[in-house]
Amino acid sequence: MADDPASLTKETFISKVPKKSPLMLRMIVLVFAMVCGVFICSVCLKQISTRSKVGFMKVEVIDMPCSKPTIDPSDAPFVHFPKPTTYSRAECACHPVRYFAILSMQRSGSGWFETLLNNHTNISSNGEIFSVKVRRSNISTIVETLDKVYNLDWFTSASKNECTAAVGLKWMLNQGLMQHHEEIVEYFKRRGVSAIFLFRRNLLRRMISVLANSYDRDAKLLNGTHKSHVHSHHEADILAKYKPVINATLLIPNLKQVEDTTTKALEYFNSTRHIVMYYEDVVKNRTKLRDVQDFLKVPQRKLKSRQVKIHRGPLSNQIDNWEDVQKALQGSRYETFLNADYRK
Repeated sequence: MADDPASLTKETFISKVPKKSPLMLRMIVLVFAMVCGVFICSVCLKQISTRSKVGFMKVEVIDMPCSKPTIDPSDAPFVHFPKPTTYSRAECACHPVRYFAILSMQRSGSGWFETLLNNHTNISSNGEIFSVKVRRSNISTIVETLDKVYNLDWFTSASKNECTAAVGLKWMLNQGLMQHHEEIVEYFKRRGVSAIFLFRRNLLRRMISVLANSYDRDAKLLNGTHKSHVHSHHEADILAKYKPVINATLLIPNLKQVEDTTTKALEYFNSTRHIVMYYEDVVKNRTKLRDVQDFLKVPQRKLKSRQVKIHRGPLSNQIDNWEDVQKALQGSRYETFLNADYRK
């Protein structure tokens, strides 16, 4: 039987198709695999993103603000909840903190007074910070330093940063305070800072302390070391042996200058929330320390200091030219300084 041309052509065509089929199938499988891969990757990425968001949300829940105590509206400007940049206040974050500054003059008992405050478990007074000139070179450096103190980012041996209830510093009137008083008063009002004035009634005794301390800076009577404050009666007796000579001619003008500076300070900061304390009153009546604790709104504690008074006894034993000083002050408004109780 003769072969049919048509059937031969059909068989030839059919025999050629299988040669192209494997290549096309491979291409289809490859494309399908790529599509599946892209789909699977996208699903995985979405799952990872979702987990990240969940984790972030958990952190936010942990850092949620805590419940702060109810505060009297009139007291609100003086209550703060600082957020230090150098550490976390942790469980103390919701404990209110009050800001204060001890404003005083050298040798007025401010060092002793500050040790009493720091004896309180909730008070941190960071010392005479502005004794360093660069910190008081201009109002900008002053504000920068104050911000660091009141943000609880200033570290000293007195710092009780996490759970402190009152934080402040000791500031002498001649350390930029009077020079920039307008800006500082504005800062105190804006930040809610309270002022504790500490002065000395007997300015003659203060003068003796100033002169003796100035002498010891060079003489270094305590084994070649200068100490402004001491913690033993033995050291106090050594420093008290020095008897300064007081310029009797300039005595009254000098006393008046100190008096005027005190008056100006009270006038400048009159609009600031403040309390006025005198060294002699605190020594004589320790209930004055209760007034300070009430002022700072901290729990009442019995406060102690290790410092020992250097100049004790009558003034006649502490001044080298006592008779000249007596004559200069007799009949003046400062005559009472001569016979004041030596225990003060």
